[in-house]
Amino acid sequence: MILKPNMVISGKKNANRASRQQVAEATVRVLKRYVPAAVPGIAFLSGGQSSDEATEHLSLMNQISNLPWAVTFSYGRALQDASLKAWAGKTETFAAGQQAFFKRAKLNSLATNGKYAAAMEQNAA
Repeated sequence: MILKPNMVISGKKNANRASRQQVAEATVRVLKRYVPAAVPGIAFLSGGQSSDEATEHLSLMNQISNLPWAVTFSYGRALQDASLKAWAGKTETFAAGQQAFFKRAKLNSLATNGKYAAAMEQNAA
């Protein structure tokens, strides 16, 4: 069994949005309270978040010690959005779409291990 929840995030129109660290902590707190340790994995949806927000939230959660489950993504938008925009369905921008997809895959792989940092957005290729 794999649980597929959303993260605990502020509403888009909320003037006092939670920080990325607060999102990670609140999400883990809720999961620890209600999800049995016997659940082998949690694969988050990324709805309502930008690609870099979702990636950083995941990495910060994986930096919290004593998680009883594997915590990763089950999402298309945060992985594919940048590549679809770069490609835009044009033959001449196909390689740019592939490069954008590779970058998101690399960064999200790091986030799954708690090793992502926002500064990597500028350097990853």
